[in-house]
Amino acid sequence: MTAVVLDAEQVERTYAQAERGARGVTAVRGVSLRVHAGEYVALVGPSGCGKSTMLNLLGAIDVPTAGRVLLDGIDVRTLGDREATRLRLERVGFVFQRFYLMPTLTAAENVELPMAEAGVARRERASRARELLGYVGLGDRADHRPAQLSGGEQQRVAIARALANRPALVLADEPTGELDAATGDDIIALFERLNADGTTLVVVTHDERLATAARRVVHMKDGRIVDDRVVRPLLGRTA
Repeated sequence: MTAVVLDAEQVERTYAQAERGARGVTAVRGVSLRVHAGEYVALVGPSGCGKSTMLNLLGAIDVPTAGRVLLDGIDVRTLGDREATRLRLERVGFVFQRFYLMPTLTAAENVELPMAEAGVARRERASRARELLGYVGLGDRADHRPAQLSGGEQQRVAIARALANRPALVLADEPTGELDAATGDDIIALFERLNADGTTLVVVTHDERLATAARRVVHMKDGRIVDDRVVRPLLGRTA
């Protein structure tokens, strides 16, 4: 049995309303979700169903109102802001719909950023950045700035950046949402390759093609999981 990377237990997230006396809005309602090392999970469902909130909880960007989230065995509720930031930096890679690259930095420098924050030596992070850009097919674009790259290329840089500190987990929120169909297919193929190479992935998506590529599909509705099924078993494990 492979290690558990994520373990969410009866997680709820309620947001207070600005008006005094108003009832809070509950975005996630009693969700339990366990993700093992090497899994590729797609969280799908209609807009407003709670899947992006759930992703933020899984990545220690937010903390649950009730229940708990264990990330690599660490209960995120027990962490202060500085500890949570360090946990995200070292153990989670994030990929977003919008690429959030620094426009004044080259592709290589953008990939180096999380390593610099983690205290990695300059020579090591430069070598790692070039290695990762080669991995995502941008070895010849390392010195280009974001404005000189296509949308698909920028997303590849963002994926390389997410991998920089060798995270236990990569979380992606609508990673093909800003891309045309053909470019989206390239990113989907890259995610499949990442998973085949051992990366644990949890992806929030409306893109049926991306969801179909995942090994496990979790459907959410009204803040709850309504279906959770393995569509392609992880190699070496039974469903």
